[in-house]
Amino acid sequence: MFSFRLAERKTLLVVIDLIIVELTTVLAFWIMAFRAGWVFDLEYLVDQAGWFIFLPALWFFSALITGFYDPQKITDLSTAIGALVRAVAFVVIVYVVIYFFFATPGTLPRGIVGYQGVASFILIGLWRLAYVQVIQRPVFARKIIIVGAGWAGETIAQTIQDYASIHYRILGFIDDDPNKIGQCVRLEESKVDFPILGTARDLVRIVQEQNIPEVILAISHETRPLLFRALLECKERGIQVTLMSELFEQLTGRIPIEHIGDYWNIALPLDSAEASGFYPAAKRVFDITSASVGLVLYALIFPFIAIAIRVDSRGPIFYSQERVGKGGRVFQLLKLRTMVANAEADGQAVRAQERDPRITRVGGLLRKARLDEMPQLLNVLKGDMSAVGPRPERPEHLAELDRVIPFHRLRNSVKPGMAGWAVVNHGYVESVDDAKIRLQYDLYYIKHQSLWLDLIILLRTMGDMLALRGR
Repeated sequence: MFSFRLAERKTLLVVIDLIIVELTTVLAFWIMAFRAGWVFDLEYLVDQAGWFIFLPALWFFSALITGFYDPQKITDLSTAIGALVRAVAFVVIVYVVIYFFFATPGTLPRGIVGYQGVASFILIGLWRLAYVQVIQRPVFARKIIIVGAGWAGETIAQTIQDYASIHYRILGFIDDDPNKIGQCVRLEESKVDFPILGTARDLVRIVQEQNIPEVILAISHETRPLLFRALLECKERGIQVTLMSELFEQLTGRIPIEHIGDYWNIALPLDSAEASGFYPAAKRVFDITSASVGLVLYALIFPFIAIAIRVDSRGPIFYSQERVGKGGRVFQLLKLRTMVANAEADGQAVRAQERDPRITRVGGLLRKARLDEMPQLLNVLKGDMSAVGPRPERPEHLAELDRVIPFHRLRNSVKPGMAGWAVVNHGYVESVDDAKIRLQYDLYYIKHQSLWLDLIILLRTMGDMLALRGR
């Protein structure tokens, strides 16, 4: 009964959180009734029924965009509390905006979200503290065996240690190399050793003896007949068999391009939303609408930004640069100039680095708030870009990365975007290793793209802009 899967544990957290939100909403209305001298009864609550739908829905949405249910934040109390603060703050901000700018005066209660926000923060915080204290006990960890003690096996073992060490307990590895039997796999990063328990012949026996509910398949070559039969027997006995790539994807929000091997057709986005009829059309409408609204708002502050750029350093206000879009088509990306004039005087494409001396004082501020990228809204209107997608790469850099990174050209299977899953999760690219990680996030986005994911990425990007996390 204690061997819950990670998805089931997330579901448990969501359900309890929503129950707490409902209870704190009742509490908030009781406080309002008490202070106003109203009768607190069933009729009073029925009149407020809409709030018992709106607030939980708003809470759930804010929890998703702040990463409150990410695997690492589920069990790390400090990061969970930080995400909880942001989630409650988002709910309060949305309500304040509705209250002051959209609602008819006197139609919305003034204190409901304040009371509910404080109460939900305290109770959800206590609930998450209790959850962490209980779930970290070994009896609640889901026991697993990893089949394959090679590079892919080590990678998923290290990923589990990094992202879900409380949720999973790795008992060891299965590998058909007779020279490895009795040895250990050492994870250098976490300095942990896991034994190699046996070969495929031993898999079913070990699973039965140890009462193991899940086996992770981490091999990048064709499954041999003996191992296939052992895995099939595990399935017949109700044991979950999970591909390494699937678990890696669940834990990290990335696709392990270097470890998918013969399973590339499962891990890569062959049937993405881009190929459907509805999504591209809906996304184009979304792009045009959001870009139009964004340009109107940007026009209000642009004159002040333009003056600041001109006063701070010599050179043009705008800067255009060749970038590669969908299908490899090259287009001119527009942005505000944030570097000194002729920053690439030798004609060589050079990536911006942290504390790059070429960046001007005003340019540094614009980059932190990502205001330098707002002219790209014009690229979105033209159709060169989308509001959300992989960040467009320069042709010179793209040619280099396509040579050294597998599947890198698949980034060009969708329109590039102003905001991206890779940017909100990983940040900027300074090296080939950074580009590999960015590609893993980009392929995850391409595989799972939807209007819902686009909205989450946009809202997280706005949060990064307000927090000045740009560079």
